[in-house]
This record gives sequence, C-alpha cells and structure tokens, in this order.
Amino acid sequence: MRGTLAVRVTALCLAVAGVVAVVGGLISARLVVTTAREVTQQTLSDQADVFVSQFADNRIGLRRMVEVLNGQGVAVVQARPNGVVVTGDATAEKAARQAGLLDLTGPAHRVVEVGNRTLLVELRPADARGAIALVREAETVKGSGRKLIRNIVVALGIGLLVAAVAGLVLARRLARPLSRTAAVAYSMTHGRRDLRAPVDGPREVAEVAAAVNDLSDALHRSESRQREFLLSVSHELRTPLTAVKGFAESLADGVVTGQAATAAGRTIEQEADRLDRLVSDLLDLARLGADDFRLDLVPVDLTALVAESAQVWSTRCTTAGVRFAVDSPPTPVWVTTDPRRLRQVVDGLAENALRATPPGRPIVLSLTSTAAEAVLQVRDGGPGLAPDEYPIAFERGLLNARYASTRPVGTGIGLALVHGLVTRMNATITASPSPEGGAAFTVRLATQ
Repeated sequence: MRGTLAVRVTALCLAVAGVVAVVGGLISARLVVTTAREVTQQTLSDQADVFVSQFADNRIGLRRMVEVLNGQGVAVVQARPNGVVVTGDATAEKAARQAGLLDLTGPAHRVVEVGNRTLLVELRPADARGAIALVREAETVKGSGRKLIRNIVVALGIGLLVAAVAGLVLARRLARPLSRTAAVAYSMTHGRRDLRAPVDGPREVAEVAAAVNDLSDALHRSESRQREFLLSVSHELRTPLTAVKGFAESLADGVVTGQAATAAGRTIEQEADRLDRLVSDLLDLARLGADDFRLDLVPVDLTALVAESAQVWSTRCTTAGVRFAVDSPPTPVWVTTDPRRLRQVVDGLAENALRATPPGRPIVLSLTSTAAEAVLQVRDGGPGLAPDEYPIAFERGLLNARYASTRPVGTGIGLALVHGLVTRMNATITASPSPEGGAAFTVRLATQ
C-alpha cells in the first residue's frame, strides 16, 4: 500500500527536524564544551593573576584567599625558591609538577591528565618567593557542558514534536484539496463533466485543480464536437443509403424498367461512390493518429506533380463549367515528401474548391518557390468563408455543420484529413481569402 500524503509529509518533516536536531546538537555540544572550558580557563587565569599580586605584596589574608579558592574547587600549589612544593592536595601537586611548575619562566596554562582526571593548571612566577599554580578539575566543566547539552536535547525534542504537529497539519491542508480534485477526476472517468475541483490551497495545488477543470472543459468541448461530427456523418451516410435503398427496391420490385433502370443503376453507383469516399476519409483520418501511419518520403518534383493534377482537374472543372488555371514555374521544384499523400492533399483541396465554386468562376492551382520553401496553393472564386472561420477551417465537421443547409458540402472531414496529412509530412497549411474572391488554401514545404 502506498503511504498517504499526510504520512509522507509528516515523516519528511520529522526526518528533516531529526537531522537538524542531531547536527545542531553535535555542533552545539562541541561549542558548549569548548566555550565552557575556555571561560573556566580564563576565570582560573584571572584568579591566578589576582592571587599572585596578593602573594607578592604580603602574606596577610592569603590563608583566607586559599580557603575561598578551595571552596570553589581550586587547589593552590606553591613552589619555593629552594624547590620545596607546598600544598594540601597531592593530586594538585602532581598536576602542577607535570605542568612544569618547577621550571616555570613565565605565565602559562596547561591541561594535564592525572589518572582518569582532566585538570586545568594556571602557572604564575612569584618573583623571589618562587612560583604558584592554581589547579582546577575539568570535570566541573564537563558537568556544566552535559547539563547544557541535556537542556538542548530537551529543546530539540520539543522542536521535533512541534515539527510533527506542524507537518501533520500542513499535510492535511495539502491533501484535502488534492483529495477533492482526485474525486472530481474520478467522476470525470465516469462521464461527469459538470463537476469542478476547488481552486484553493497552495499555488501548486491550486494549479492542479485548475488544470483538472480546464481538462473537464476541454473534454466537454471535444465530446460536443464529436457528437456534432457523428450527427453530421450519420446524415451524410443516411442520404446515399436512402437513395441506394429506394432505387434498389424499385429495381427489385420491377417498378423501374428500361432506360429508367439504367438511370437508377447510375444513381446507385454514384451514391455508392459517395459512401466509399466517406468511409475512406474516415479510415484515413483514423490512421493519421496511429504510430504506424506510413509515409514514403522521396524527392518529388512539385512542378511535375502540379502538371499531373492539372490534367485531371482541368477536365473536371470544364465539365462543371468552372474556369481552371495553373500558375507554375517551368523549372523543377524539388522537395522531400510522400508523392501519393501530397497528391491526396491536392485532390482533396481541389475537390473542396470545385464543390464550392459556381459555374463561370475560377479555380487556380498555383506553385511558387524560394530558396527555403515551396508554396502550393489551391484558390477558388466561390463564396469563401467568414473572417473568423479561416483559423478554424480545418476543425473536423465544423464548416460542414455551418453550411450544410446553404451550400454544397462534403463529408465534413475532408479539410481535417488534409490538415492531418500535411502535418504528418512536416509541412504547414493555412486558410485565407483568395484574390479570386473565395478561399485560398496554402501548403508550405521545405525545399531541398
């Protein structure tokens, strides 16, 4: 089982606080012990200076001073000029001798080990009266250090507790909006699009909720377009199917005979071709999203491709009463692309132009090139599009739904298929008004 966010955040806060506590404790302990020893050593040094000054002046009050120092845990050791050492503490005498009391030439301080005890020793010369040493056990310093360390550990323990509580509260605050967002996302998987995640909490959590809400809106728009597209396709399918079924029943019942039967057969054939084109467009559009969509990229002479296309569309335009023109350079224009798919693009754009262009109006197949790119255009003299429709001309079924009742339209997926093919060939396509008064579709390909 995966741990919850609350548990993980709390554990992380505790881990960070624990590391800080350990590191801080070790550093603090070292600093406390070192500082305490330095302070104690300085205090002992000051006491030694005062004692020597009094010792050099007179002997009055020295006994009282020794008693006071002894009461503070400080032993006094005197080395007379004749080498005799006077003290009431054998350990202190040993520490003083080890620190160099008998060979003293100037003030000094030492840290010596006697048995298992660490002693601080301050040495001072006393002129004609020899030298003195003040000895204090460092264990007192250690005891103070341990007390301070214990206090620090207690404080750090309280800090860990506070970190745990703060981490738990923070984790719950983070987890609550995330849990609500997750619930909304789960509902979205079951088709709900009316729910919204609360956009609150920290910025990153709010951004996640906003992204889920945006995704819900995008899914709603996409599903609405899909429904509209399916309705459009259903209508496109129903029309030829109705015609095929009606004429087939007439032929089967013997209602249509002779020349009428021949005309009915042609109608059935035309409607079947229309169905075939629709199914082919749907299949090609579905394949565009597949990873195994195949492109055969080879060097292609666009001038030759335009000439081949012109032969076909010139005849079709003449039959429909539409003026057809070609604007192409006499020299080859080479690009690397899939010639079959590019011809499919040209045919799709020309089919769309011929459907929208009334008799007597022009269709132009144009090719221009620069050093960097080749520009292939299909322009028509039809009714064109509204200014706000050119940016969305390649959205599947959108123009079909808008113009189905006012002008001849195709399957609703032709321009979407063209856009998908051009994109897969690493080219670009745009829609804009044409000089002929209708719409212009421009394909740009990189030249060799």
